[in-house]
Amino acid sequence: MLRLDKVTYRVGARVLLDGADATINTGHRVGLVGRNGTGKTTLLKLISGDIELDGGHIHLPTRWKVGLTHQEAPSGSQSLLDTVMSADKELVALENEALTATDPDRIGEIHARLADKQAHSAHARAARILVGLGFDNDAQGRPCGEFSGGWRMRVALASLLFSEPDLLLLDEPTNHLDLEATLWLEGYLKGYPGTIVLVSHDRELLNRAVSEILHLEHSKLTLYQGGYDRFESTRRERLQLNAKQRARREAQTAHIREFIDRFRYKASKAKQAQSRIKMLSKMEPIPEDRDEASISFNFPEPAFLASPLVTTDNASIGYDGKAVLSNLELRIDSEDRIALLGANGNGKSTLIKLLAGKLQPLEGSINKSKRLRVGYFAQHQADELDASATPYILMDRARPRDNEPQVRAQLGRFGFSQERAETIVGDLSGGEKARLNFALISADKPNILLLDEPTNHLDVDSRQALVHSINAFPGAVIIVSHDPHLIETTADQFWLVEDGKIEPYDGDLDDYRSRLLGKRQSLRGEKPATENEKKQPTVTVDKKEARRQSAAAREALVPLKKEAQQAEAWVKRLERKKAEIAKELANPEIYLEGADKEHVIDLQMRSAKIEGDLEDAEQAWLKALDILEKSTG
Repeated sequence: MLRLDKVTYRVGARVLLDGADATINTGHRVGLVGRNGTGKTTLLKLISGDIELDGGHIHLPTRWKVGLTHQEAPSGSQSLLDTVMSADKELVALENEALTATDPDRIGEIHARLADKQAHSAHARAARILVGLGFDNDAQGRPCGEFSGGWRMRVALASLLFSEPDLLLLDEPTNHLDLEATLWLEGYLKGYPGTIVLVSHDRELLNRAVSEILHLEHSKLTLYQGGYDRFESTRRERLQLNAKQRARREAQTAHIREFIDRFRYKASKAKQAQSRIKMLSKMEPIPEDRDEASISFNFPEPAFLASPLVTTDNASIGYDGKAVLSNLELRIDSEDRIALLGANGNGKSTLIKLLAGKLQPLEGSINKSKRLRVGYFAQHQADELDASATPYILMDRARPRDNEPQVRAQLGRFGFSQERAETIVGDLSGGEKARLNFALISADKPNILLLDEPTNHLDVDSRQALVHSINAFPGAVIIVSHDPHLIETTADQFWLVEDGKIEPYDGDLDDYRSRLLGKRQSLRGEKPATENEKKQPTVTVDKKEARRQSAAAREALVPLKKEAQQAEAWVKRLERKKAEIAKELANPEIYLEGADKEHVIDLQMRSAKIEGDLEDAEQAWLKALDILEKSTG
């Protein structure tokens, strides 16, 4: 087993781990979670021995082989398949020695060890891993150096998986994967023969691939049973129980103090008071669970535009005159929530660029509403922000006509306080840069959001905040993401981008998983499972109709939300007027001799009228909220 005993680690004056304890049993799969910056990656490096502890001990079985994901991408002229197979250094050494060994006993030992390592199937196993991560047979034979950095990081992951360490330490393994490869990895990890510690912000991966959650918070580690949803529920219950216990303890302490203060100097009660003083000294306070500040996303409401927002007429799009997608007949309406499915390289980002105006059709046409405003989040855009500027400066550049309060209000929608708005971008975390990018792309109140891998730098809580903000946004949304949870909770329609075309996909992500599994079995020459062999029965559901009804229900809520927002704005306006009049009435100078008495009377009458109007406005607001709550169930 893996045991962490009083582990302490500091970075300068900051303590990342402070006497942290945890035990992970052999063969268990554990998700390591915590807010960005808490030290998850550091903990993996401490376990692997890449960095040294400041205090405590980490105990591992002496024969365990430990493998950790690294940020260095392999390169060179070696083929992908050979690169992956060379990752198992013991296998390579044994195979080389088998060619030259002459001692019969040693030859026997070599072949026995090769049999233990299943060397006869190593080539096929490496190929299967590469196929799962998106490399077909032709790609596997090409030199590693021909691929981009993101694809070579997949090769690095394939190499680590192939080496099958006893303890597999994975740090955000889906960062360079598309949805298809992420779904494959999920299945692979569920069957992994060793022990796994997985750092990930992918909620579905943490629900499906691990059986325990190790939570790093306030420099301590807490182990929870189950996947992420169960962890979240258990932790919420624990926090609620802790809050109740703390409240009871504080009330009990206050009662005892009150007794002591009242009777400690009365002779008849002195003995009881002294007894309570001793009782109080033995009562340890229950520490408060200081939860981190919540993450904020709030896309501004766009001006209404009639559907369709965008249509294409027999459009073909691509690069350098070569079409990637052809014969596109698409329509996007104002309430659409569309997720694009399809492997990397099939044209999902190309379509997003067409809709964003970054590409023009090679053939055919694209037609957009005249007043259409587009918010485009590109997957590498957050990394390309001016590192020497501040969020305020960048927003001021993007909105030169806005005054300072308007600029700060837009930044505030995405969680930037005055202090963080004045922080150099180079000093922001990856999550903060992503949120800044959201603030910038939505500053013009877009009617459509085009989100190309928007979760890359976001932790689980930030991703959930993004889900809520997308669902609250009244405009259209087109999403490309490797995060199944984001797709499943925000999209009503799926478009499959494959083989140079785009078609509606009527299934859900479970259907898509099955489809991918069938394709991989075909690539490996395996026979797809029959209906009787499938574990789960097929349920006949009109998923397209269900998604249409979901979109219609959300559309019906738009006027209710607008009515509630208008009522709230009315209340706030009246409250401001009431405060202004109250301030004027509190001025003693208006009551001095010679002052305008009629003005005072007018102020008093206006104040009384506003009181009545405010009561009506509050009733209207409460009524609108009540109707909205009932409509949303």
